[in-house]
Amino acid sequence: MKYVIWVLFIATMVSMFTGLIVELTYSKKLVGFGIIGLCVFVFPLFSYYRWKDKKVADYMLTQENLDKMREFNDSKDA
Repeated sequence: MKYVIWVLFIATMVSMFTGLIVELTYSKKLVGFGIIGLCVFVFPLFSYYRWKDKKVADYMLTQENLDKMREFNDSKDA
């Protein structure tokens, strides 16, 4: 999965930079396809790859997590 993301990222970057640097009749399309590929394929795959084994509850502000933060801050101050 990691290598697929890298290949897609490099392909979209090459497409965008080729469209910006080389004067072709379809240069704007290359830039557009690069941006669409980055937003539609690369970013969601990267997000899924990084979050697939994490518990979302650890990153939410629940009452339990707020209590843990308060206890941690109180122990630092003392």
